[in-house]
Formats: sequence, C-alpha cells, structure tokens
Amino acid sequence: MSPAIKFTHYDLKQLRAGLTVEITLSAVANVRLMTAPNFAAYKQAMKHQFIGGVAKKSPIKLTIPQAGHWHVVVDMEGHHGHAESSIRIIETVPAPRFQSAS
Repeated sequence: MSPAIKFTHYDLKQLRAGLTVEITLSAVANVRLMTAPNFAAYKQAMKHQFIGGVAKKSPIKLTIPQAGHWHVVVDMEGHHGHAESSIRIIETVPAPRFQSAS
C-alpha cells in the first residue's frame, strides 16, 4: 500500500468484546477493524493485521473480539472511485438466562 492511499478513519476508543460495529458504504471498499498498534502500522504502510476485508455489500457488521482501543479504516485500495461511509456501534443484548426453581 502506498502512503498516497486516502482513507476514512474512525477512532472507536475503548470498546468491550462482543460489541458489533456496523459500517454502511456507498460503494465496494476495503473495511479494516484494527487495534491501535495495527492502525499505527497501517498509517506507515507497514505490515498490519485487521478484521474485515473487501466489503461487497452494505452494511457490513464486524464484532469486537477483545476489549481494547479499536479503529475502523475504509479505503479504496484496489478499487475505483470513492465510497461514502458511516458507522454505528450496536449494543448486543445477551440472551435471557433461565433459572431453575427449587
């Protein structure tokens, strides 16, 4: 990836594991959910790890795998044009737990 690639960045701050991030796109784009150290490597065009990939349909939903500081990047590397994007955090409600009556 060349440093000239333009991207849209969303700083999600601290999130807990299990939350869902919903990304809405106007066109096919790359969506990368990554930790703060991986985002720093991404900005330097260095090797980095992420969750996501090419989003061919919208919205795309990604789950936060562990508590921490997370970032979402939307870029057009390998694609033509520009994609408008927006994100929202979806609170997942745990299933009710049934208790046994004694």
